[in-house]
Amino acid sequence: MATTKKPKTVASPIDERETFVSLQKTFADSESSTEEKLKVLYDLQNADNEIEKLVQLRGELPAEVAALEAEVAGCNERIASLEQIIAQYNANIASMNEDIVSLDAEIEKYRQQLENISNSREFDSINKELENLGILRKIDEKKIDESREAISDNKATIQRVNEKLDILGIDLEAKKEELAVIVESTAKEEKALVKTRDDLAAKLDERTLSAYNRIRASVHNHLAVVTVYNGDSCGGCFNTITPQRLIDIASGKKLVICEHCGRIIVATPDSAE
Repeated sequence: MATTKKPKTVASPIDERETFVSLQKTFADSESSTEEKLKVLYDLQNADNEIEKLVQLRGELPAEVAALEAEVAGCNERIASLEQIIAQYNANIASMNEDIVSLDAEIEKYRQQLENISNSREFDSINKELENLGILRKIDEKKIDESREAISDNKATIQRVNEKLDILGIDLEAKKEELAVIVESTAKEEKALVKTRDDLAAKLDERTLSAYNRIRASVHNHLAVVTVYNGDSCGGCFNTITPQRLIDIASGKKLVICEHCGRIIVATPDSAE
């Protein structure tokens, strides 16, 4: 007797805007029952909550460390830039000193020529050359003085930046040590929670997990899955839930979405039938 094969369901592409509401029609179409998937979602949310608590223990320290590291890097870049400027000034001074040596040689040559002049016209011409060479020499000397003054100013700036770096370094080291202590004290627990979280996520189909992650990222308290609050309200937005929906939630056999905030509402394990 021939057997009839069940046609394969072709999964449609995941819509990045998809929410739990749009999953209601296909939520039960998987190897896991609705009850099992709701339990996995509840446990996944709890694991994410615990991981977030550990992250919150670090407070603003990671951001403060990152900001200090960026400031230190900026100071080091500034020092490197100032050192390049100083190097260029020193190169300019060396070049101008060479020019002065050449000018002095020319000046000496013309002065010797003055001793052997034959007429006033030649005397005037040589004196004019000496005057021009003297002006060029004074220009070089002025530029050298200005360069040395600029070098002194830049070195003073480097010293101030280095003093700031010393303070930043002490602050950065202290905050790094404080952060390391917190991370070390929670590393084992966080590693276990992350593994639990990954194992739970692996039990969900891609579409459901995508919707969970997106809803969690879009709400301020990062709760995509909530329980009933105060007996009759959504634990996410605190709006009242209708009696029929409360019955559906308690049964655990149906995906119930809050009509106000779009979160999935489940019964706590000890209250589920």
